[in-house]
Amino acid sequence: MNTEERLKQVRSYAVKCIDEEADAVLRLKEQLDENFDRAVSLMYHCKGKVIVTGVGKSGNIGAKIAATLASTGTPAFFVNPLDVYHGDLGVMTKDDVVLALSNSGQTDELLRFIPMVLHMEIPIIGMSANPNSLLAKYSTAHIKVKVEKEACPLNLAPTSSTTSALVMGDALAIALMEVRNFKPKDFAQFHPGGELGKRLLTTAQDVMRSEELPVIPKEMHLGEAIIHVSKGKLGLGVSLEDGKVAGLITDGDIRRAMEKWQSEFFDHTVSDIMTTTPKTVLPETKIVEIQRIMNQHKIHTVLVCNEDGNLVGIVDHYSCMI
Repeated sequence: MNTEERLKQVRSYAVKCIDEEADAVLRLKEQLDENFDRAVSLMYHCKGKVIVTGVGKSGNIGAKIAATLASTGTPAFFVNPLDVYHGDLGVMTKDDVVLALSNSGQTDELLRFIPMVLHMEIPIIGMSANPNSLLAKYSTAHIKVKVEKEACPLNLAPTSSTTSALVMGDALAIALMEVRNFKPKDFAQFHPGGELGKRLLTTAQDVMRSEELPVIPKEMHLGEAIIHVSKGKLGLGVSLEDGKVAGLITDGDIRRAMEKWQSEFFDHTVSDIMTTTPKTVLPETKIVEIQRIMNQHKIHTVLVCNEDGNLVGIVDHYSCMI
């Protein structure tokens, strides 16, 4: 097959690669044992940091695992074992735990780092394909991550093996999140920047409309109510009694009423069509919770009321798009 013919097959090559890596990942479930439990326990009870280390491609995967752990409540960072010989050993303490990655479990640079860790009596969590390797031998807990073959057609380039190691690292991080009962507010503390952080930290009072609210009396005839709803530019009107929400009408309610009553529409008042139990939230309610309420109840707006039940603002769907 010449180059042009092979170029026509690139999509099939991609599918084969994805299938083989997906199969390798699914087989990880068969390799989970008490060592995984022990590893999670070591990291959970760690009073210091989880120091992740590895060489080459394993190092690249280790750096990502460290970042995932750190962002999900487990203090962690990556150290190249080659740098340890040049002063980085000083960052390690007896309160730490080491997570060492090596596909073979026999990587020379990593093995030369192990005696230093053992001398400091720091627990080692090894992750390799070989449970009989030297890394496994000196590990407090050894997590087996073995693949039958690489997705590489030559079975040489780390592909399925690195993907599997990455997924196992994610499994450790997620298991720790569950054990810690890690909540969205905790996640926000580790992600204060960017869109995700904003959504997790922003509250109703930060985005709500609090001035010129479309307030209408429940005795108002619907013909006049249409004008107020239109001027409010939120597609709704709110009826109050002593400052508290008595009911809510939307432009959808008005349309349905017009279809139902037709010529008699103008004889009716707001109280005839208003919803008396609209969805309300407190000013400190997070935007992510408001979005959940909107999605669950298929609504586009929630009313913001203080602890006394007084209306203080309105949050619509567009206000949540920060």
